[in-house]
Amino acid sequence: MPESYVPIFVFLVVNVAVAVLIIALSTYLVKRKPTAQKLMPYECGMDPFGTARKRFSVKFFVVAMLFIIFDIEAVFLYPWAVVFKDLKLFGLIEMVVFIAVLLLGLFYAWKKGALEWQ
Repeated sequence: MPESYVPIFVFLVVNVAVAVLIIALSTYLVKRKPTAQKLMPYECGMDPFGTARKRFSVKFFVVAMLFIIFDIEAVFLYPWAVVFKDLKLFGLIEMVVFIAVLLLGLFYAWKKGALEWQ
């Protein structure tokens, strides 16, 4: 059994060696001439203004979390679709319950105003 892991170990060693080699070569071979223009933060072609430590609204994070939750939950539909014929009626009922819970959560967030931008 341990000899079956040798190719994986060799693969890992080669990848780490290549990564270290690339970083070392870029560190030692590149001439660095820092200028004020090069050291300036890049913001989509615009000159930066204000501080980078600006506070975001809590609503921004709530919308981001809701997106992640519903996006991840949508991923669970794919395995279900693959084995749908094997699950028969039980699988259909379970998925209806699953989607109903998701819709309840979405309607709750909607009613609470979590999806509204002001």
